[in-house]
Amino acid sequence: MSYKRPFNKSKKSGSGLTLEKKIENFIIRNSQNGYFTKISTIPYKFEVSESRTWDIVGEFLMNGNIESTHDGITGEMKLCEFGRTYAILDLEKRRKKQKRKTSDKKKIKNNKNNKEKN
Repeated sequence: MSYKRPFNKSKKSGSGLTLEKKIENFIIRNSQNGYFTKISTIPYKFEVSESRTWDIVGEFLMNGNIESTHDGITGEMKLCEFGRTYAILDLEKRRKKQKRKTSDKKKIKNNKNNKEKN
């Protein structure tokens, strides 16, 4: 008789990446897409303690892979890939300007429609 093997070969489906590497990849991916990663996002997304987060971020900053800046309004630390700070700041400025333009156009359109109704 032939031996019948089970159809479902169950293996552990771990990604094999350490927590530090996952966080680093997340920060780099965000910065390549033109966004900063706020420190407060990391404990929430990766379910890590805040003190552990600061240890990991400290290692990144010491290694030189990641650089930081602070939000001008809230003062919160934001992270990005090394050398991308000014490019991301420029993108943020452009996004804000575009958002203002579209909201101004909507206001003008709404005011025009309201005047026509009256």
